[in-house]
Amino acid sequence: MNAATTRANDKAAAVPRVKITINPVGMDRPRAWLSAGIEDFRQATAVSLAYGMFWVGLSIAITAGAVTLGLWHWLLPMVAGFMFMGPLVAVGSYGVSRALEANRAPHLGDAFGAWRPHAGQLAMMGVMMMIFFLAWIRLATLLFALFFGFEVPSPGELYSSLLTTPQGLGMILVGSVAGGILAFGAFAISSVAIPTLMHHDLTFMEGIEASVRSVARNFRPMLLWAAILTGCVLVGVMTFYIGLALILPVLGHASWHAYEDLVRVDIIDEGAPLRG
Repeated sequence: MNAATTRANDKAAAVPRVKITINPVGMDRPRAWLSAGIEDFRQATAVSLAYGMFWVGLSIAITAGAVTLGLWHWLLPMVAGFMFMGPLVAVGSYGVSRALEANRAPHLGDAFGAWRPHAGQLAMMGVMMMIFFLAWIRLATLLFALFFGFEVPSPGELYSSLLTTPQGLGMILVGSVAGGILAFGAFAISSVAIPTLMHHDLTFMEGIEASVRSVARNFRPMLLWAAILTGCVLVGVMTFYIGLALILPVLGHASWHAYEDLVRVDIIDEGAPLRG
């Protein structure tokens, strides 16, 4: 049942060979991960809240900029597209959770500098997530043109028609199905990939493999976990982002504990560690 993954035998690369084991988990584990995330937030409230408020401030600034530039019709797909970038946003929370596990008081450097030791591989994951995000934006644009044409109605007219006209309801239905498929694909490749990369000297493809295998082996628990993540983020967005100051760090801490529950990486033989 425990599958092994080894890197290609490339002498020039001189990297360690590893075995990645995916642990089976039960349906009770997502709740346990969330509880652990809340406990981490409680132990590092100031740092976690500061990190969450940073992303809230950035979200508000982007929204205000879109409205000021007359791009308000992009707000809905951009908010929905936040699901694709969430795993990257959580990087700072992973750093805080690691500090707590090392029995030291977390500081802002743990949150805002957590990406530095593995910047190159995390950047590649960022590229992967950006591809999903841009695909969603393109899809949203095509759906808007299909159901509403190329003329952009006024904000009040557009948002009222979403729930009161066949075109609006059709766009919501089709967009939800298509967006859900894209979002689950993004979740499958990223659910534990980034914390795996932060914890071990691996390539981003190995992180993606660990994530996909975690979802495949624990499909029902991971589907529940995806629903919890989505529901919590939606609640945060519906509070005009304010709730995300609490929700984002809690979910980030919880995702770190999910990774620790799901993935075990063993070094088979040593080589030159992969950095960046």
